[in-house]
Amino acid sequence: MKRRRRTITLILAPVIALLTAVGYTASTAQAAVWESCDQWGNWTSPEGYIVYNNIWGSGAGSQCISAESGQEFTVSADHPNTGGIKSYPNSKYIVGQPINAIDSFTTSYDVTVPQSGAYNTAYDIWDENYDHEIMLWLNWYGPVGPLGSQVGTAELGGHTWDIYNGSNGANNVYSFLRQGNSSQGEIDVVPVLDYIVDQGWMSESTVIGDSQLGFEITSSAGGLDFTVNNYAVSAN
Repeated sequence: MKRRRRTITLILAPVIALLTAVGYTASTAQAAVWESCDQWGNWTSPEGYIVYNNIWGSGAGSQCISAESGQEFTVSADHPNTGGIKSYPNSKYIVGQPINAIDSFTTSYDVTVPQSGAYNTAYDIWDENYDHEIMLWLNWYGPVGPLGSQVGTAELGGHTWDIYNGSNGANNVYSFLRQGNSSQGEIDVVPVLDYIVDQGWMSESTVIGDSQLGFEITSSAGGLDFTVNNYAVSAN
């Protein structure tokens, strides 16, 4: 991928101290075209992807995100070793099509994750009203697990998944946990959507709003780095 011209942003001393505390280096900062340590920091890239720091859980620590593009970003997080999801830093692509109008919906991923802490790497695919959440778990580490109970196993879109159906009280959650951790690959999402429609969980007229890829982080005490080396979505 052709890299953009490096830019250097002057940051006030307290922010520099925070970046250092969570593992940033001078080379990381120089490579970034956008970065933020804000709880809700977000940026829309020229490619149309929206990168979001998204520190939403209670008891969270510090977290910064650095993006080289909308498809490449690194998260440096230092969240305490306590239960409960602290954040879901991600990159979002808007789909905006009803299921029955989606002829093609493919995505590729390439991530680098630590072998400590507690987290999962997952897609979050939402309907436009955020009533239905489809989670595709690619890899995970530590004491984490999906909502609900397992309702089946199926080979869909080039992967074999253990499938869970649950709710968080605000929306339905359909979790597809890949059998075997994966850090790089491609997914055909259409068979996943068809499976959900066949179960009667969503109608074929449901509009898919967006597709997100990120890291659902529960703990990363001492500071851990999570990197999306490449992420791409192609829909219709």
